[in-house]
Amino acid sequence: MADTPQKTESKVEAIKRSSRHLRGTLAETLASDSTHFSKDETQLLKFHGSYQQDDRDERHERRKRGEEEAWQFMIRCAIPGGIMTADQYLKLDELADVYATGSVRVTTRQGCQFHGVIKKNLRSTIRGINECLLTTLAACGDVERNVMSCPAPLADVAHLAVRTAVKEVARKLRPATKAYHEIWLNGDKAMTTAEEEPFYGDVYLPRKFKSGIAVAGDNCVDVYSQDLGMIALVEGDRVAGYNVLVGGGMGMTHGKEDTIAMIGQPLGFVIADHVVEAAKTVAAIFRDHGNRADRRHARLKYVIAERGMDWFREEFARRALFPLDPWRAMPKFECDDHLGKHRQGDGQWFYGVFIENGRIKDNRDLKIKSVLRDIVSNYQPGVRFTPHQNVLLTDLPEADADGIERTLRNHGVAPARELSAARRFSMACPALPTCGLAMAESERLMPTVVNRFEEELTRLGLRDEPLTLRMTGCPNGCARPYTADIAFVGKRPDVYQVYVGGGMQGDRVADLYAADVGTDDLVPTLRPLLESWRHHRRPGESLSDHYQRLFQRTQPRQIITGREEPTMPLIQLGGPS
Repeated sequence: MADTPQKTESKVEAIKRSSRHLRGTLAETLASDSTHFSKDETQLLKFHGSYQQDDRDERHERRKRGEEEAWQFMIRCAIPGGIMTADQYLKLDELADVYATGSVRVTTRQGCQFHGVIKKNLRSTIRGINECLLTTLAACGDVERNVMSCPAPLADVAHLAVRTAVKEVARKLRPATKAYHEIWLNGDKAMTTAEEEPFYGDVYLPRKFKSGIAVAGDNCVDVYSQDLGMIALVEGDRVAGYNVLVGGGMGMTHGKEDTIAMIGQPLGFVIADHVVEAAKTVAAIFRDHGNRADRRHARLKYVIAERGMDWFREEFARRALFPLDPWRAMPKFECDDHLGKHRQGDGQWFYGVFIENGRIKDNRDLKIKSVLRDIVSNYQPGVRFTPHQNVLLTDLPEADADGIERTLRNHGVAPARELSAARRFSMACPALPTCGLAMAESERLMPTVVNRFEEELTRLGLRDEPLTLRMTGCPNGCARPYTADIAFVGKRPDVYQVYVGGGMQGDRVADLYAADVGTDDLVPTLRPLLESWRHHRRPGESLSDHYQRLFQRTQPRQIITGREEPTMPLIQLGGPS
């Protein structure tokens, strides 16, 4: 295990190494009168499920007045597969009102976040989450993050097997340290032993590690974007095993050409009995060979980029106590958002509710938080958060599913079938004013951007054509922009990099199509491509497929720079591969 200090290691590695398995001085600072934690302490706080932030809308004026930042905390829940009971959801709803800003935000990894929690309420919030048998442990930090799976509560053999596998992978790769319970729950001190983290050791992973398990044919979890992606394959009436992908990752840095977004590469096939040990083996290779000196290159994708898949496959085979078989053929992926009314296959139904950008809150025009609370209280469904930041209400008699749709419509929530494709498949990260990494707006701007695209697509007769539209406030890629048909990645206030060419299947990385585009020029910049798609596409050809076909015939590709609408014929436009 990589617990011996390397010749060079980042400051974060030193903090982890000396933390006594994530304890540090968190308990002492939590008990103090200070409004925030030190920079070193915030690195450990992440492992416990919280990021220290400040209200960036207030930052400038507070600094002018000589005041400290408006410190606050984001708290994130890890919910494997996004699966909860009605009571658990209602507890989260209550905690949002008592300690946070009144909203529950569904993440793109099927967890949820509370924003605006102040330091004196951190322990009470985390205790409240644990009281309903959920946790914030390992929702952030250099460990296995929340394990994703298809949220649909289908009763077929593949979905049942995947739900079991997700729970086991999450359990096996959750940190074993008692620090979380000591600091946030019971306050009892436990003796630290060398074996307190039998898998992670003293320094945990080099950086975060994300896993997702898909069912063949439905890539709703964006399985190629994961550090570890597994795809369940059914033969007859059983899951034969899993195709395994490794090395996906969305984060990169503007201006740093040695940082890249990548999709996962095929590793091979493992039988169903070995899926959990396969996950542990991949994580262990990352633990032992990841870059601990430069956090910009500390993800699994860089291990593979530097050493190659042949090396990785040999290393996996050397460690595993089971065979790694060749990759198996599987059906073409589609992407189901699971919205609307559906049969579960066990006599029950589920209903998927669209949540714009995952923000469950009440505002003047739409009180989605209140209506969801009333529905969950009255109907007592299961609740699931989805990879598209939506909510599924499960295990319903058909009459209840119909009643839920009527209730939603009566409160101004349109059924998914009435949404445009661009809105239905849109996603955005929180960005400003809370995220400390944000360079530009995302969640607050995205509804306006979607409105503008809806107008353009409706004009072109493309309103209902499948289209993924994503926005992030920085290049770290929390809303998975680099596998979308169209994505806007913040570079500085009101300026974005425009990416095109991913797609619904999620199996390719988009190109940089236009650089340094102002907010008001996002639609004009893409108008020529949209018009070409409208007039020259082949039957069934998606926007991204159309884009890719155009540039197979056109060389060289080039970045569009500037903010004005391009005047060249579309066939001459594009971004570099």
